[in-house]
Parts: sequence; structure tokens; C-alpha cells
Amino acid sequence: MSLLPQARPAQHQLASYFWSGEAIRSRSVSGVVLSGVVDVPQPPARLTADWDRETALRLQLEPGDVEVLSLARSRARWPDYRHCVQSAADWTRRQGLHELLASAELALMACRGAPYHHDGAYYGGAAFCNLFLSEDRGLDLHFPAAGHRIPLTRGTVVVFDTGQPHAVIERRSGGFNAADFPAGQDRTQVFLSWELPIEDADLAQALQISFDIDPPTALRLDQEQVWLNGAPATVCPDTGRWRQTG
Repeated sequence: MSLLPQARPAQHQLASYFWSGEAIRSRSVSGVVLSGVVDVPQPPARLTADWDRETALRLQLEPGDVEVLSLARSRARWPDYRHCVQSAADWTRRQGLHELLASAELALMACRGAPYHHDGAYYGGAAFCNLFLSEDRGLDLHFPAAGHRIPLTRGTVVVFDTGQPHAVIERRSGGFNAADFPAGQDRTQVFLSWELPIEDADLAQALQISFDIDPPTALRLDQEQVWLNGAPATVCPDTGRWRQTG
């Protein structure tokens, strides 16, 4: 686990502005990434075949696409579904998050790689917990700014701040390149994803989040966003580097 340095004024650090009830609130962006590997049985062949059909025919995943799969349909073909969820819940409990997963919103996702991005413009009030279900296909989950690179294998589980830039890239690559995901090569990863409320005290402590770091700016905003050094910022999709937009 890596830890953030001491909190600094908002103009000298990343700041996430997120909806908290009816108001925008400010917070730090954590560089802490919790990760591990848990026991996840191999999904049955008929379930993985169903995922393959859905990603190829309905979703038509292109390199870099991240889309939602039907969780209800999958559960009917997935005898070990509860075991997978329980494994993730047990692991997060060991990280000090207690029963947080039990009340969190859950989705089944698929990606064919993912370019560098952050999710703070839509999920600034959350952290993600992802449990990967596919075999090792030579891909890593990369957090360039935070300095974490995690091989994706069946049972890999991570918890991270949605405002932290991340991507799913080829293991030998230094960045995202669509050519690393050629047609006819299976590089799709399927994963369960939970949205965890960032204001939960246990989660904030685990990720070393500081709140209300820039109230004056928060008061004048009307949408979620991430700022760097006192101005709005975006992420280069190929390298993960921050770029100021204002």
C-alpha cells in the first residue's frame, strides 16, 4: 500500500469536487490502491461462452471499450456467484471496510482494455471495488500517477479512488495502444464492480482521503470534476498524464 503525503492546499494538489447530498463538496484524490488475489472458481464454460457472445455480438467491444453485461442473466448460469461475492466481501472486511460491500451498488462489466481515464466527473463521490473473473490474458491495471501496476488474473481484487487515472493495458506496454488488442485475439476482461461511498468513514480512512480541502471552489461549482493545481484537468488517454484545461 502507498500513502499520500501530508495534505497540502488545494491549489498544489489534485482535488475532487463531488456531489454530497444537494451540495458540491471537495476532497483529496487518493494515491492508495488496495489490491490482492482471492479465491474465485473458474466460471463454467456455458457462462463464459455467453459472455463471449454478448461482448462480440451485442456490445461489439472495440479496443478500449468498457461496457455493462447482464448480471441477472449471468447469475442464472453461475452457481459460484455467491462464492465470488463472498470472497470479495471477506477481503474488503480484512482491509477494514467491514460490511461496506453488502450495501454497495454492484454491476457486471466487460472491457477490451481501457485507455487512461479517471471517473471523477461522474463518480466523484465513490471508490470502485473491482473483482476480476477472467484468466490472465497478459493485461495490467495501471495507475501511472500513483505508481501501481497490477497484473490481472482470475481473483484479482482492487479498491481505488475514482479520481485516480487508470487504464487496462498490455503487460509489456508503457501505455495504452489500440493495436495491442487486435481482432481475433481474446483480451476481454470480465469483472464485478461495486461503487463504494467515499464519505464512509472506514473507506476514507483506508484510502487516506481528506475532505473539505477547498470549500470556496466547491461552493461555486455545479458539476463533479477533478482539478490539478487549482484548475480543471483531464487525462491523456494514451499515457495517463494529467493535462490542465483551464
